[in-house]
Amino acid sequence: GWTLGGLKYLIRKIDLTESCKRRKGSGRPRVARTTENIEKVEDLVLSQEDRPQSHLTLREIARETGISKTSVHEIVKNDLHLKCLKKRRATELTEANKEARLERSRILLDRYPDEMVNFIWFTDEKLFTIATPKNSQNDRLYVATGTRKKNIPANRLLSTRPTFSQSVMVSVGVSAL
Repeated sequence: GWTLGGLKYLIRKIDLTESCKRRKGSGRPRVARTTENIEKVEDLVLSQEDRPQSHLTLREIARETGISKTSVHEIVKNDLHLKCLKKRRATELTEANKEARLERSRILLDRYPDEMVNFIWFTDEKLFTIATPKNSQNDRLYVATGTRKKNIPANRLLSTRPTFSQSVMVSVGVSAL
């Protein structure tokens, strides 16, 4: 799909410059994605080492620096090579909770033979807490592009809530019978 004018332009450019590449310095100069702005955005988008959860959202960074939101997004993605991860909700488990769960599951496995499995009831509960709702869309985390979720420490990736707050529990049980 070359046009005649496009081919003539390309041949003339090769004759004059002996290359079909752009001349250095040609094109529109960078205004928003300068090294100074990239450094500003880098300081604001990542949490400080001594203060976790101190990062700002892209919109807040745009408001604070005077750079457009789309330019801030391009800086984060293309220049800083960061990707945005959404935090996952999880119940905060203490070491005592983990130990108790492990002990009880081992006791359950030891207690019943294989032929008794059909007679075991499994129950589940849903806890409706009175704790203030949290918008999970706002819980984001920026990491380097090649980073996998499994390589990120759990305390950075999980958005925990306390276990003991006022609540109502609904429970149900099922069996293979």
